[in-house]
Amino acid sequence: MDGPNVDKILRALHTLLHNVPARREDYEKTTRSTRFPLAWCGHRWLVNLPVVIRALDIWSSMLVYTNAVRRKELPNPGTGSFAVIEEAQKDPLTLPKLQFFRSIAQLFDPFLRKYQTEEPVMPYLGKYLAELIKSLMRRFVKREVLQDITTAQLTKLDIGDTILQQFDAALSVKCRHEDFISFKPMQKRLDVFLHGFIGKAYPDLWAFRKTLLLLSHGQASVERGFSVNKEIETENMQEETLVAHRLVYDYVAIHGGVTKVPLTPDLMKSVMAARSRYRVHLDEQRKKKETETQGKKRAHAEEQLQDLKVKRDSLHKVTESLGKEADELAEQAEGKAGSKMAHLISKSNALRRAAKDKLSQLKVLGDEIATKSAELKSM
Repeated sequence: MDGPNVDKILRALHTLLHNVPARREDYEKTTRSTRFPLAWCGHRWLVNLPVVIRALDIWSSMLVYTNAVRRKELPNPGTGSFAVIEEAQKDPLTLPKLQFFRSIAQLFDPFLRKYQTEEPVMPYLGKYLAELIKSLMRRFVKREVLQDITTAQLTKLDIGDTILQQFDAALSVKCRHEDFISFKPMQKRLDVFLHGFIGKAYPDLWAFRKTLLLLSHGQASVERGFSVNKEIETENMQEETLVAHRLVYDYVAIHGGVTKVPLTPDLMKSVMAARSRYRVHLDEQRKKKETETQGKKRAHAEEQLQDLKVKRDSLHKVTESLGKEADELAEQAEGKAGSKMAHLISKSNALRRAAKDKLSQLKVLGDEIATKSAELKSM
């Protein structure tokens, strides 16, 4: 299938306009839209459903923007993400791909939300998964084939010889090992492979493996935490605020709801002192900011003082060198006569005048260093 994949398109849409104020302004002026793409996450379907919905909503606006770039009405971003979007717009199947992804994501969304829980829902997982698989297969299999089919029959359903034969042919070309070629595509599943080698020879081990594979893989609580954070966070929320919201949320959830939270004396005292604690927090933040600002000013002043000292030392060396060279020329002039002596004396005097100018500059630098040192002491 031609054109980029869905994940590449959704990632490119967000990257193109994210953290680029000038490009976002061009997009707003051209499309008259203030709706921007959302961030794609490669491993969280609950986050990506709103992403693909937003992408479909703004696809026509993105087409207006890219056409304006092609007409040279707007600067060309010249980025890889823009190239991906241009390629996707040329593909007539891009919108069907996005619509199909949204359909599948909407199908999985209730399942993912339902099973992000600490409640014992494992006994219902098989039935739920069977319904989920049927819902997926209804997109490809005739409805009458799936009607009144049991879960056991669902696992053995032949969805079509033609499709399987095409898959066999493509797979056989890629697989060179004769053992792999001899397997049917439906027999390449890992559970079938393990059962063939372990199930019969070691039945107790196989029973233990089945039990182990049914256990939670430990990601449910993490994924549920991501979902909760997504619900409670707002724009420009700082880390401390998010942590505080999560603490409140978790405490309320532990007690089973807001109305069931015990109103203890300690809690009432804490609420009554909340305003004063907030004022203390603001004072601490203000003092911290003032300290940081003062530290930056002091560091800048120290850097300036160091530069002045380096400049003074360099100027002092130049002054000494000029005076020494002037003395040498004057000594050479004593053994000469006529124009040669006059020339040497003239050069010596010129060097002395230059040295005198440098001494004046040294005095100014000395005053600046003294002033800057006094400023540092007062900080």
